[in-house]
Amino acid sequence: MTERRSILSGSTFEERIGYARAVVDGDWVHVSGTTGFDYPTMTISEDVVEQAEQCLRNVEAAPAEAKCTFADVVRVRCLLPDRADFEPCWPVLRRAFGQVRPAATMLMCDLADPRMKIEIEAYARRRPPA
Repeated sequence: MTERRSILSGSTFEERIGYARAVVDGDWVHVSGTTGFDYPTMTISEDVVEQAEQCLRNVEAAPAEAKCTFADVVRVRCLLPDRADFEPCWPVLRRAFGQVRPAATMLMCDLADPRMKIEIEAYARRRPPA
């Protein structure tokens, strides 16, 4: 039987909407679209680069609970309402994923809250214990 469990971050969005920050399904870790909110305080910066940094802190926390890291990420998807905000985030993304080089996509779309300037989702595959 494949292990399947939900990882919750405590975000009020998870409770209100009815989803998990991540789902572990066997070796796969599926991290939901994660915004730049600091979930314990439910605050968000107005700066897209600061939001991207917070997104990655939020994304990193879920796989860590599933015993994997950014090194295990195989797919990243960035969603932004404004294409001009993407390039300023490149250095942040490169720091997280530059050595790993996961498959990546950027999509332009409206996000759930107008304060949100970027949302990042990730898929990781856990490595067998060494």
